[in-house]
Amino acid sequence: MSSSGALHIRTVFLDAGGVLIFPNWQRVSDTLARHGFAVSAEALREAEPVVKFAIDTAEQVGSTNDAQRGGNLFDGVLDAVGVPRTPSRTDALSELYAYHMEHNLWEDVAPDARATLDRLQALGLTLAVVSNANGVVQRAFERAGLHGYFGAICDSQIEGVEKPDPRFFEIVLERTGSRPERTLHVGDLYHVDVIGARRAGLHALLLDAHGLYEGFDVERIRHLAELPDLVRNML
Repeated sequence: MSSSGALHIRTVFLDAGGVLIFPNWQRVSDTLARHGFAVSAEALREAEPVVKFAIDTAEQVGSTNDAQRGGNLFDGVLDAVGVPRTPSRTDALSELYAYHMEHNLWEDVAPDARATLDRLQALGLTLAVVSNANGVVQRAFERAGLHGYFGAICDSQIEGVEKPDPRFFEIVLERTGSRPERTLHVGDLYHVDVIGARRAGLHALLLDAHGLYEGFDVERIRHLAELPDLVRNML
């Protein structure tokens, strides 16, 4: 993807989880504590990026759906911090899953999200959320106070198709009246977000906060706050 200014970007699609909102690891820590496991939210938060990166492979993305990968993520994080696979762990995960299905466990807003969205909005861009989710991402964004920034908030569970299937991006393009060649998608998973966006003819940018994707054929940013200046050069 070039930042030469020749792209004439007018629409920015953003992933939800991992870009704008993150798992509430404090809630996870508190739930684990009720089931007899003492693990800090910080330890869980620190374990997530490497586990998530290990799941983001062509083989895993091609053979699983988003819900399965979400389960693998939580199992991997709990394994990484030393929570044994016992009935109590299963009970804790069941409690968290029930909460997630009603409210969405991805409920911690990125510290730079609102300022970044303000700046993108000030550039006159059309903004949309393209999220592999469980049917409640709209509710989660309303609870977080982020919903007003977006012309569309699209949830894979509701749309019946999920990234990296290009049909999901095509649905959101139609809903926002956008053209793929003038749309940039920002995500945190290479084989889900970047590959999916490219298959639909969009430009792709990877939020790689921990520098794990060095050598991948995609432009990366480390912080969401970098996005407005980068996009300004593409207008």
